[in-house]
Amino acid sequence: MTTAPPHLDESPYERAQQSPEFAGLRRTLRRFVFPMTAAFFLWYALYVLLSAYARDFMGTVLFGNVNVALVFGLLQFLSTFVIAWLYARFADRKLDATAEAIKTQVEAEIEGGAK
Repeated sequence: MTTAPPHLDESPYERAQQSPEFAGLRRTLRRFVFPMTAAFFLWYALYVLLSAYARDFMGTVLFGNVNVALVFGLLQFLSTFVIAWLYARFADRKLDATAEAIKTQVEAEIEGGAK
């Protein structure tokens, strides 16, 4: 009994995952996601630590009923939207074309194999 070579047993998805293009795509994504996640976590941790240990500072009234803690809290929401916007720009410039090319290649292999 003969068996097919290992590369013929792989699905188009597995071949795409093992391709240099896919590895580059993952590397590029990680270069954005890991530092941005760390920066956001540190920013959030600063907010939590200041709220817990610098109550006088966070309670400082800036104007009316608005204090530093409220501004920091609102900036948490703002930073979330800014990160989402930055990611959308990054993905558009650095990821989408490669991802689309990989997708097209996989779809072509599937269509070619189904005939």
